[in-house]
Amino acid sequence: MRILVTGTEGYLGSLLAPELIRRGYTVIGLDTGYYKERMLYRDGAMTPLTLAKDLRQVETADLKGIDAVVHMAELSNDPAGQLAPHITYEINHKGSVHLAELARQAGVRRFIYMSSCSVYGVAGDDFVTEESPVNPQTAYGICKTLVERDLRALATPQFAATFMRNATAYGASPRMRFDIVLNNLAGLAWTTKEIRMISDGTPWRPIVHGLDISQSIIGALEAPFEAVANEVFNVGDTEHNYRVKEIAEIVGEVFPGCSVSFGPPSLDNRSYRVSFEKIRKHIPSFKCRWDARRGAEQLLALFRRVDMTEEVFQYRAFTRLKQLEYLIRTHQIDDNFFWTK
Repeated sequence: MRILVTGTEGYLGSLLAPELIRRGYTVIGLDTGYYKERMLYRDGAMTPLTLAKDLRQVETADLKGIDAVVHMAELSNDPAGQLAPHITYEINHKGSVHLAELARQAGVRRFIYMSSCSVYGVAGDDFVTEESPVNPQTAYGICKTLVERDLRALATPQFAATFMRNATAYGASPRMRFDIVLNNLAGLAWTTKEIRMISDGTPWRPIVHGLDISQSIIGALEAPFEAVANEVFNVGDTEHNYRVKEIAEIVGEVFPGCSVSFGPPSLDNRSYRVSFEKIRKHIPSFKCRWDARRGAEQLLALFRRVDMTEEVFQYRAFTRLKQLEYLIRTHQIDDNFFWTK
């Protein structure tokens, strides 16, 4: 199977692509290169030939001979999405739908779309399922719901999307991110030996390791077409819904000498607990192998191995918003987020 993976030079793409190659798939990457500048570590894994191309400039010819698309390349969190909401819509919504339209025209059969549990927004303490109403609170989450809607309308007996609503990712990756909750807390624990939260940490967040996300994608690619076509799957484990304060406490216990403190309730009311039972029924090969404690232990071992410093932790390439602001400020990308000549 020939698979086009968009976002191969991102946090999740740099984990998924080598795993697909190890399993014998032919992988072609596509990435605009916003976060290509620096890697946290190298592991010797094989990487795919990658087209340096903006999602909005993909052509039908780029998809000829492709059997499946795994689409991960979007502006990739709430703060980055809020930086320029109109561009977020151009890339995350229109760009993603355009890619799916081209894939269908080119004869691609499977389209795996990386959605997000952030579409649930404010859901309270009750567990939400794939059938629950969505309630996105940001441009990033709204675009996810719009893409899901529009890709369903493209479905035919020969082409259909599968929607993977990932929990919040964590864990080590060569193209590291320190702007997601567990990774950020681990970085603070290592560099300052202190996690001082500005909120009370009571909101619920489901989390899932990047390698488990990769396994869910492989499961969707290998499942019978009828089992996953036009289906939505929450990606994670029902046991891995944590309050943010619980994640902080686990990281504080794993990292030696780290103190943890909390603040008042936050104005950010996003909170959701998610059920992940459906993916286990439709893709029985999928099972989360990581939990928060094991993920924190992995990061502690990695930081020791690479001798991570506070300068590295704070480096802009590992925080999506910082890197985009830098590229805009230095006029490397224009107001529409295209590379300047």
